[in-house]
Amino acid sequence: MDLTKLEPIDDFCWRVKLPAAIKGTAVLYGDRELVAAMDDKVLEQIGNVAQLPGLVGPAMAMPDAHWGYGFPIGGVAAFDPDRGGIISAGGVGFDISCGIRCLRTSLTLDDLLPKSQKLGDSLFRNIPAGVGVEGDLQLEDADLDDIMVEGAEWAVRHGYGHGAELEFVEEHGRIKGAVPENVSKTAKKRQRGEMGTLGSGNHYLEVQVVERIHDDEAAQAFGVREGQIVVSIHCGSRGLGHQIGTDYLVRLAKAASRLGITLPDRELACAPINSPEGQEYLGAMNAAINVALANRQILAHIARRTLAHFFPQATIETLFDVSHNTCKLEEHEVERRRRWLYVHRKGATRAFGPGHPAVPLKYRDVGQPVIIGGSMGTGSYILAGTKESETRAFSSASHGAGRQMSRHAALKQWQGRALIDELRGRGILIRTRSMRGAAEEAPGAYKDVNAVAAATEGAGLARRVAFLRPKVCVKG
Repeated sequence: MDLTKLEPIDDFCWRVKLPAAIKGTAVLYGDRELVAAMDDKVLEQIGNVAQLPGLVGPAMAMPDAHWGYGFPIGGVAAFDPDRGGIISAGGVGFDISCGIRCLRTSLTLDDLLPKSQKLGDSLFRNIPAGVGVEGDLQLEDADLDDIMVEGAEWAVRHGYGHGAELEFVEEHGRIKGAVPENVSKTAKKRQRGEMGTLGSGNHYLEVQVVERIHDDEAAQAFGVREGQIVVSIHCGSRGLGHQIGTDYLVRLAKAASRLGITLPDRELACAPINSPEGQEYLGAMNAAINVALANRQILAHIARRTLAHFFPQATIETLFDVSHNTCKLEEHEVERRRRWLYVHRKGATRAFGPGHPAVPLKYRDVGQPVIIGGSMGTGSYILAGTKESETRAFSSASHGAGRQMSRHAALKQWQGRALIDELRGRGILIRTRSMRGAAEEAPGAYKDVNAVAAATEGAGLARRVAFLRPKVCVKG
């Protein structure tokens, strides 16, 4: 990226130089090296977001930002529904409520290593993963309607986990405002066999070891320590969420045309939040959020049951579950006044700071857990939200390492089998159904997760708590 197109605000924040005719503003977060390495499309896309009606504050891109559909991945933007603010499917993403559930355990690396291969094989058998792979649950539309309304509560009610852990799930496992009637028959059909499945692409289940603690106070509050084994589950709303995104791109584009909204990019198809089309999409999107929350609840139960077979005395608890492809109504302070805004986070994570009432009481003194997922060969981070993030980014932070290379380019550089053998030599076991998928997800195709986490902290968006090293990874 050409840095002359940016104006540095500080070491980790850059204002985009937009044409004078554009009323909105846009900023990028990241250190000089990360921002310079971002593709030019990020600059173009975040500038386009800045032109949308009802924007409050700047359109923002997180340190892991890269090109996406409509919004850049890593894009954050807030809109005021009472001032013509819009909602855009391109600002949420196709994999609605994709997120990470992190489980902490009482196990250590010494406990894991003698059984890691058999555990990896068992997790691979028990966790349905891959393109088009279905699970044991085969649901009728009425069941899916219930899931779309009840979220993870439905999963608990049907024996997947227990209700106490929902305190440590965003929205307590169930977001209000879901309208199953706004979801197409095609979307429901795609989801009938996909509850309790991982999917493909960058989705994974990883058994990880806490290799390094950065913040003792927060680590103690989160219940993590060096040498401890944790499990991270990264997935979303599967076929239902993707179909909702596809369906509503068309409907929102028609609404924008009908209402005379000028779109800088057709991929930013949108409608005013308070319009019929905007409300319909919100109802469908919230339904998909609940599906994703239920899906991760089911997968967490399967993972817990699998680990218990090998380690019957182990304690396995939910540390936190947070989404990173959503648009949510939240109260934020803007120019010393509290306002209710719809915050789009596409490839970005909510990061409420200490004292926020939505943070579980156990964590409230240190802030909400934030999880930056890395690639299968590098590592991930647990962070904590900051008070500063409220004013800087509507309490938002990075969600992952972020791609620095397309899947097509990765296929030219890596071969799946050779990559898996290399990672095995480094003590990381990969279980996958697709050698092509493994090559597409090569660690080298992603940005340096350490740099992204450091920049996230440097920008004041969240502070590092613990670094996690992968030991066993199940991929689609």
